[in-house]
Amino acid sequence: MSFRARSALILLLGGVIGITLSLGSGVLAERDAQRSSLPWEDARLLAEVLERVKEEYIEPVDDSELIESAVRGMVTDLDPHSQFLNSEEYDEIRISTTGNYSGVGLEVNMADDKVMIISPIDDTPAARAGLKSGDQIVSIDDITVDQHNVEDTIGRLRGKPGTKVRITVARVNEPEPIDFNLVRSHVRVNSVRAEILESGFGYLRITHFSETTSRDLSKSITDLKSAIDGELQGIILDLRNNPGGVLEAAVDVSDAFLDGGLIVTANGRGHDATFQHEAHPGDLLDGIMVVVMVNGGSASASEIVAGALQDNIRATIVGSQTFGKGSVQTVMPLSKGRAIKLTTSRYYTPSGESIHGLGITPDIVLQDSAQEDLLAGGTEHRTEAGAALLQKDKQLRQALHVLMGGRILQSKVE
Repeated sequence: MSFRARSALILLLGGVIGITLSLGSGVLAERDAQRSSLPWEDARLLAEVLERVKEEYIEPVDDSELIESAVRGMVTDLDPHSQFLNSEEYDEIRISTTGNYSGVGLEVNMADDKVMIISPIDDTPAARAGLKSGDQIVSIDDITVDQHNVEDTIGRLRGKPGTKVRITVARVNEPEPIDFNLVRSHVRVNSVRAEILESGFGYLRITHFSETTSRDLSKSITDLKSAIDGELQGIILDLRNNPGGVLEAAVDVSDAFLDGGLIVTANGRGHDATFQHEAHPGDLLDGIMVVVMVNGGSASASEIVAGALQDNIRATIVGSQTFGKGSVQTVMPLSKGRAIKLTTSRYYTPSGESIHGLGITPDIVLQDSAQEDLLAGGTEHRTEAGAALLQKDKQLRQALHVLMGGRILQSKVE
């Protein structure tokens, strides 16, 4: 099945604000739908309710608002992942699936009703201006950010290249808010990060699965092979808190580590909703050891990759039980720039198991209370960022210990 013919998106479940995420996808293409007539009694019920609301509700309500609300409720009530998208929401999906947008280049998240900067994206207006991880966004263009207008206000960070935006942040140890006057520009979000943890051992972090993830991954592996001291001996693939993305990207990433074998199958009612994908010959890592890190925030596309590598005995999965989202959503365009995101398939790991509501069980369970000194010495061949990651991340130290052939004092899942 060609992904250019339809767009099967496994969309994110996490809480990162959509302005900074590139979920990635193939082309969002229209498809014909077979339509059946609505039974008269059901149509009459809808008409009766609409008429009562129009006549009796305490405030006047526009007809189009009522219809959109009815449609939104109908689709949302199907399952937690199906959704009606108005034109603005559909634009958001299409922008986010390209891996590119125009804005200032900030990854942000909500924490305790505050908008916090996770990190500025490299080589963007935000990074060049000096915005930092941990800064709290107080206002944008002098509009205060609060829990009631977060999405609207955060949307102001995006805009046409060359336009200006004023961001006010609160920073730890700074007595007064700090103002930043930025000029929006084109932003490309790289979904893959690469570091050297030890001589011969690399680290790949995939934050989300987008249209560019496969290319980003290939480039990162090439860069690691060039930069590492000696031959590349092993890789940690970090999928923790990666809430998913696009099915095509998950298949391509799995294929990059496999030399053959089944990646994923799916079943649904529609003809295009039933499919399977197999790996092509050619492992980008030439069979070297891979350890995949997962946790409860690893969902959908992350679980496809973890399941494919686990069932094909290509990687050791470490961490904790994953989220358990085993369904596929298809974005279907409607009239006037609107769309619905509809659950159309349930997917299965190569072993034929559905992980929906269950998740992927790791081969080795890691705990936050890891022993401190699993890896002594050897820091001379780490990148500065790699050394910093190991210093603050106990689970990463455990995973590297596994990758280097060691054992950890944690439970092995049988």
